[in-house]
Amino acid sequence: MSNDHTYIASVVALYWFVSIGMVYINKVLMSNESVSISAPFFITFFQCLVTALICYIAGEVGETSRRKPYRAVDTDDGVESSASGHRSPFLSQFPKAEYKMLTAQRVFPLSIVFVGMIASNNFCLKLVEVSFYNVARSLTIVFNVIFTNILLGSSTSTRTLGCLGIVIFGFFLGSKGEVNFSLAGTMAGVLSSLFVSLNSIFTKKVLPAVDNDHWRLTFYNNINAMILFIPLMLIFEHQQLYVAFSGKFFSGLFWSAMLLAGFLGFSIGIVTVLQIKATSPLSHNISGTAKAAVQSILALYIWKNEWTFMGIVGIFTVLGGSLLYTLVKMNENKKPNAQASLSPADTGKKDIEMQIDTDKASSSALRSRIN
Repeated sequence: MSNDHTYIASVVALYWFVSIGMVYINKVLMSNESVSISAPFFITFFQCLVTALICYIAGEVGETSRRKPYRAVDTDDGVESSASGHRSPFLSQFPKAEYKMLTAQRVFPLSIVFVGMIASNNFCLKLVEVSFYNVARSLTIVFNVIFTNILLGSSTSTRTLGCLGIVIFGFFLGSKGEVNFSLAGTMAGVLSSLFVSLNSIFTKKVLPAVDNDHWRLTFYNNINAMILFIPLMLIFEHQQLYVAFSGKFFSGLFWSAMLLAGFLGFSIGIVTVLQIKATSPLSHNISGTAKAAVQSILALYIWKNEWTFMGIVGIFTVLGGSLLYTLVKMNENKKPNAQASLSPADTGKKDIEMQIDTDKASSSALRSRIN
């Protein structure tokens, strides 16, 4: 039992470290001119490149691991069974990374949403304070409910609407109380929330194209995103990149930060899955809410942000409403005999609703820079 508790605590601590570190290092890359360059499209392009390279290397190592032979072993009761020799279950989960044009075309609509999601998220992080970041991006669950109602024609319970009301109230409260308020940054956060919600819907549709393998989808998504970012860099950031060739492109600190951000961006998908498996989806959401609170408060001290009572109340109102929403949705999905009484069509609706609301592991694997 003690070992179990130690393992769970270690996994949660790792999730917090990777998630908070990813946001903080991206904030530095997006806004600190002494370390980075003012080229968010290029920075995001490079992070997609790192993620794609890691997926490729992991796929090659995983393929090698899967080819290793099995050996027979004896169990405690003397019954012989098959088990792997030197095969790593962790490495074996990564599929061989192959880029096929037909599959890439089927994934491309999701990739467009993915680019919009990470680009708007990074612009939000560039323009707003880290302490306000979670408030600016708090409307994802509101868009989840809107799209669920529009696409599925399902109704929303009074409790759910109450939770959404709390989140929206916290959003406006936090915006009003933010000293260094940026309208453009806040709008980018709202747009990011919109794309996050669309990403979950498109992921559900596109997964069959990659044999329902999220790592294979991550590889295709990041390759497609790199292709989409190239014209954006050439149009909007050619001057910044030209200047960087005589400066930051020769900075070891800059490239160290870029590599670290790319590695953390890939790692967030893994640690999210680890936390869900070690605890539960509900515990993962509670951990994420607590992490967001610590991330926001800690940012006040690290970046020396000015704060107001209304701003702090807004942060915790948003986080509290999001947590209540999670609890309400999970309770609604656990109603006794609810699943048995649903028609096949209604069952399909419930499956999609649960995908949109609770499939955090899949979303994290795909939106590796978002958290």
